[in-house]
Amino acid sequence: MRIYDPVAVAANLSSFEFVQELAPFNASSFGMYRADAADASAWELHPDTDELLMVLRGEVTVEILTATYRHQLALSAGQFTVVPKGHWHRHIRARDVVEMFYTPGASVNSDADDPRIISTAAAATDSGAAPTTIDRNN
Repeated sequence: MRIYDPVAVAANLSSFEFVQELAPFNASSFGMYRADAADASAWELHPDTDELLMVLRGEVTVEILTATYRHQLALSAGQFTVVPKGHWHRHIRARDVVEMFYTPGASVNSDADDPRIISTAAAATDSGAAPTTIDRNN
């Protein structure tokens, strides 16, 4: 048994630094990140699981792409959202944020302006750049 304090851990992190394994949970772990000010992160998608994003301090907007729309959810301390599996999402307008996340499956990352277009094009042809995949369970 132990107590975890992500806000205290954040005090020792650089801006936009991640801790992938803050605390073990079931077959995965809680992670966290800190950002002083950031306009936009890279896009990510989790093909096999939902992701929990909870703001512990500060504020950030989470942008989630559906097939036809861009949802922008402004979160502040104490609020969270669940990103459904298979949806591209990123953080925008981060301001002094400490966020805890739970992502038990794989992650795919993209620096494209709109990864929905790149994903569709890459699937249709073999000329697309390969996405970066991170499996947090291995």
